[in-house]
Amino acid sequence: MIRLNCFLLLEDVQKKTALKFVATELVELSKRDKGCIAYDLFESATVDNHLMICETWETEEDLKAHMESAHFKELVPKLQQIATMTLERFDF
Repeated sequence: MIRLNCFLLLEDVQKKTALKFVATELVELSKRDKGCIAYDLFESATVDNHLMICETWETEEDLKAHMESAHFKELVPKLQQIATMTLERFDF
């Protein structure tokens, strides 16, 4: 299994609503992808400009297919326009 933690850092907190809208759409569509075990959006309770998408995949092939999906290719660039993204990966 593969766990990805995608951290989203907002430079402009006023764009939080837009970021949450796009991220929520990505989460909802990605949950339907083959091999998706979990996919969710979390908002920091202590830092106003930090959010995180946490996702778990069954296989590398499932993750690659997700990254080639139309919704990923459309929505991730939108997220990157709003926030700075960093990624942590854990294989287990």
